[in-house]
Amino acid sequence: MSQPVITPEERYAALVEAVRSHAGVTHAADPAPARKSFGATELKVNGKIFAMLVRDQLVVKLPKARVDALVAAGEGARFDPRHDGRLMKEWFVLTSSSPTVWLSLAQEALAFVSGER
Repeated sequence: MSQPVITPEERYAALVEAVRSHAGVTHAADPAPARKSFGATELKVNGKIFAMLVRDQLVVKLPKARVDALVAAGEGARFDPRHDGRLMKEWFVLTSSSPTVWLSLAQEALAFVSGER
C-alpha cells in the first residue's frame, strides 16, 4: 500500500504549526500587517525571517559555516533569490522532502535567528 503524497505546501503548513507556538514567531499569513520581502510564506521570529517556502522548497537562514557544510554534504544549495548567481551566504535551500528534516532545519534556523544559539 502506498503512502499518500504530501505536497510541499502541506509539509510547510505542518512546519508552521509546529513552530508557531515559540515566543515571537509569526507567519506571513497572520493578520498583523507586515512588509513583504520574499512572499507570503515567511516565518519570522521577532520580525526577522528564518524560514520560507520558495518554489516548493524550504529555504532557511543558518550560519554561513552550517550552510557551507550542508552544501558540501549535498543536502541542498545556497539561495539565489534573483536567479543571477548572486548567492546568499546565510540562506540554504533544502533538497530533501522529509518532513522531519524540514522541521529540524527550521528549528535550527529559528534558534539561529532568535539568538538562542
